[in-house]
Amino acid sequence: MFSWAFKMRSCVMYYDQALERGSCEPPNLLSTCRTESPKGGDIPLQRMANTSKGKVCVTGASGFVASWLVKRLLESGYHVLGTVRDPGNQKKVAHLWNLAGAKERLELVRADLLEEGSFDDAVMACEGVFHTASPIITNADSREEMLDSAINGTLNVLRSCKKNPFLKRVVLTSSSSTVRLRDEAEFPPNVLLDETSWSSVEFCESIQIWYAVAKILAEKSAWEFAKENNIDLVAVLPTFVIGPNLSPVLGPTASDVLGLFKGETEKFTIFGRMGYVHIDDVASCHILVYETADAKGRYICNSAVLGSDELVALLAKRFPSFPIPKSLPNIYGEQTYGYNTSKIRKLGLEFRGVEEMFDDSVESLKAHGYLREGAA
Repeated sequence: MFSWAFKMRSCVMYYDQALERGSCEPPNLLSTCRTESPKGGDIPLQRMANTSKGKVCVTGASGFVASWLVKRLLESGYHVLGTVRDPGNQKKVAHLWNLAGAKERLELVRADLLEEGSFDDAVMACEGVFHTASPIITNADSREEMLDSAINGTLNVLRSCKKNPFLKRVVLTSSSSTVRLRDEAEFPPNVLLDETSWSSVEFCESIQIWYAVAKILAEKSAWEFAKENNIDLVAVLPTFVIGPNLSPVLGPTASDVLGLFKGETEKFTIFGRMGYVHIDDVASCHILVYETADAKGRYICNSAVLGSDELVALLAKRFPSFPIPKSLPNIYGEQTYGYNTSKIRKLGLEFRGVEEMFDDSVESLKAHGYLREGAA
């Protein structure tokens, strides 16, 4: 028994093919192309405007990265179906409806990562999927709950993708934490990590970085499932994402940046040497690997790598009116790794610099009322 979304998609595909063959006039075919709504009654199918590039699904659409992705997809002419936990929560989704093109080409529907089948209708209605959503993991969760949520959340989306025979590609938002976390002794000096590098699960478990363990296992599970089920999967691996918040509600990374500009030292001391990338470049990277037919595998998305001391020295000089610490303790010893981003650069992506990403982040924090010049 096919879902109503599948019927809609099939009918629209038939309409497209008929138009290509010149075997019908659009009004005649549209009059026969109807499907039953889940609420009862028929839905006449209407094609999107000629400027549309097609319909894609973005999971976790209200998130930091996902919101920028939705913005850029709409600007590029896509029809976007975004999934969120509660489409009626205006505090979380109002910024999406304010985006250019949203009223014409954005839909928001409910879906829950931990409910199997929850994404079926959303995915079936689309020809591409951007899986950016991650389950909320708290310190109160057990190790098993964290890992189970991350892995099954990803697999639930892919199980829905498996059911769509028209799906072109799935783009998975992973993380550079799946690449860089190993014992420093394993790294040769000045090593450039690339897409073949994987973090050590054992090392991450030994220092209890459960977020990284969850990301590693979720991505590996995704690759295994995609291979077994012939799903065209590409993964984007952003480093620490910096830039303006479209939503007034701050996520973890923006909150960490806010803390640094208010003089807090703990988070960035723990981060140590790290890669940084502008949020807009991350959104562009997702679209680029989706649209490039021969894009395959993993893509590291990173602009620059800085030690924590280098970062705060740069920021303290650039933003002297904020109480940014001028140095941070070095708790890791010498770290010299970097990232080889030649794979994504060959597709044409150019990265913004560290100064621009933090300039944009600060302006956004000011605009949302979180930062004032000279105020801690």
